[in-house]
Amino acid sequence: MRSLIDIVDFSVEELHELMMTACDIIDNPAKYAEKCKGKKLATLFFEPSTRTRLSFEAAMLELGGTVIGFSEANSSSAAKGESVADTAKVISCYADIIAMRHPKEGAPYVASKNATVPVINAGDGAHCHPTQTLADILTIFREKGRLDNITIGFCGDLKYGRTVHSLISALARYTGIKVVLISPEELKLPGYIKTDVLDKNNMQYEETVSLEDAMPELDVLYMTRIQRERFDDADEYERLKDSYILTVDKLANAKKELSILHPLPRVNEISVAVDKDPRACYFKQVLNGKFMRMALILKLLEEVDVDTKEDAHELVINRIFCKNPKCITTTEQELEHVFKLSDKESGVYRCIYCEEKAKI
Repeated sequence: MRSLIDIVDFSVEELHELMMTACDIIDNPAKYAEKCKGKKLATLFFEPSTRTRLSFEAAMLELGGTVIGFSEANSSSAAKGESVADTAKVISCYADIIAMRHPKEGAPYVASKNATVPVINAGDGAHCHPTQTLADILTIFREKGRLDNITIGFCGDLKYGRTVHSLISALARYTGIKVVLISPEELKLPGYIKTDVLDKNNMQYEETVSLEDAMPELDVLYMTRIQRERFDDADEYERLKDSYILTVDKLANAKKELSILHPLPRVNEISVAVDKDPRACYFKQVLNGKFMRMALILKLLEEVDVDTKEDAHELVINRIFCKNPKCITTTEQELEHVFKLSDKESGVYRCIYCEEKAKI
C-alpha cells in the first residue's frame, strides 16, 4: 500500500505524472468531479492549519468524495493520551485515506505503519512537508516550464522550515540546480541536509546572510516565515523574527522573470505591496496545491493494493536511542527506536522518524 511520508517516496517520473494529472484537472475539472464518489478522507490535524487542511478538504470534495476529521489535538482522543498508532488503526475503520499533520517528527510515518489505508504526511514538526512541495514544484513548472537548470534562493528560517527541507530533497533529483541559502547564522540549513542531500547529489550551493546580494542571480526566490511555534526560546524568536522583509525596493535588481514563492502564512516577511508585482506567485501556489493534492489522492487510492518495499538500509533497533525531544519516540507508547545507516564510512546512523544523527 502506498503512502506519502517524504517527497523522496515518489520518483521523478511519479512527480511528473502527478503534475500532468494536476494540469489535466485544471483544464478539465468536470472530468474529475465524481472520481472519488463514495470515498472518505480523514483529516487528522494535531497542529493548527488553514491552507493545508482546507486544501485537502476542497480537493476531496471537488473529486466527489467526503471529509471527516478534526482540526486540533484537543478535540481528538490524543487529549486523553491515545497513541498515534491506535488513532491510525481506529480511523482506518472509518476512512479510505488519511491526511495527518502532527507536531512530533515521524508521527505520520508511525501512522502509515499502523493504518490499513494510505497516509499522507501533511507536515510533521520541523521535519518535512511533502504536499507543500507538490504545490511548489507545480508552481515552478508552470511558471518556468521546467524543473531543471534553475537557481533558487531559500530565504529566512532554513533550520526549522520543513517546506525548505522537502523542496531541496525534491529538486536534488533534477540537473542544473543551484541553491542559494539566505539566513541568519542561527537559522542555517541543518548539516544533515547539506551532507545527505546537497553534497551527496553534487548540488551547487552557497550560503549568505544578504538577500540583496543574492537577488540578481535568482530565477526563483522562496521566502519563509520565522516560525514562533518552532522556538523553545521566546527571546531568540523576537531577536530573529524580522531578519528578512522583502519589499518592492529590494526587487530592483531582481530578474524580470523571477518567481517569488512562499508556503504561507505570511506575517511580515513579504510586504503587501509586492503582491501587485507580476513576479509574486504565492497565491497561485496555494491554488496549485489543491490541484496537486487532488492528483495525489487519486494516485494513492488507485494504488491502495500496491506492495511497497522497505528501505534496504542497515537498521539498528533499540541499541541507540533518539535524543531529539521533538521526535515521536518521546511520546509514542512502546515505540522501537530504529536507526538506519546513513554514512558507512563515518558510522553515522539516523533516526527513521526524525533523522536525528547518532553514532555507534
